[in-house]
Amino acid sequence: MMGPAHSLSGAAAWLGVGAAAAAAGHPMPWPVLVCGALICAGAALAPDLDHKSATISRAFGPLSRMVCEVVDNISHAVYKATKMRGDSNRSGGHRTLTHTWVWAVLVGGAMALLAMRGGRWAVLGILFVHMVLAIEGLLWRAARVSSDVLVWLLGAASAWILAGILDQPGNGAHWLFTEPEQQYLWLGLPIVLGALVHDIGDALTVSGCPILWPIPIGRKRWYPLGPPKGMRFKAGSWVELKVLMPLFMLAGGIGGLTALGYL
Repeated sequence: MMGPAHSLSGAAAWLGVGAAAAAAGHPMPWPVLVCGALICAGAALAPDLDHKSATISRAFGPLSRMVCEVVDNISHAVYKATKMRGDSNRSGGHRTLTHTWVWAVLVGGAMALLAMRGGRWAVLGILFVHMVLAIEGLLWRAARVSSDVLVWLLGAASAWILAGILDQPGNGAHWLFTEPEQQYLWLGLPIVLGALVHDIGDALTVSGCPILWPIPIGRKRWYPLGPPKGMRFKAGSWVELKVLMPLFMLAGGIGGLTALGYL
């Protein structure tokens, strides 16, 4: 999938979680619903850290390009070190390590601990990164014709405002995790979800996605999971643009309204 579809699917997934949480008796305060949807939209771009031409590689200028190169090399090294007989030889790390459930859980867990232990500035940093990515994904047409600095300023302003709202009593700093030392622990959840939604989206495309690594399937440890080949589509095709993206918007709208108690 392309960046805009990934971001839309991430936002829709978190809004759906909000609806499920409300039905289970753990309704999200509206700041958690909004903030989580934006974080999830941004996190749904993050697995493409292994791709030098992806949206995330351009999002933070030379810094993100450098990080993408490092992650690509690490992913390729892990692939070579763990591949089995049935796995093909590869020249790069795209759609390997960062496209697995292991990566999703590790990154989400790390961000949750950072938010919980690092205080306000850590939360602001996490929000800033994901707000910039959400802008790049959801507002991609406007972001591409704007300067990077303008996108960064909008991301920083959004992060500052959202952090201030979340800090207010009852607005969600302790949503789901209620102990005093568990403040903002929930921030890891939309990050894990965004990565997994990205992987599921890529699994629907022609190449599939090795979501289950390191669990071997047949003679492959990097088995590209996906539906039958006749049901797959090329990234950026009409199926993605004309069918899936409108469905993501519809599903997100229904989920959001349900989570807020309007449906």
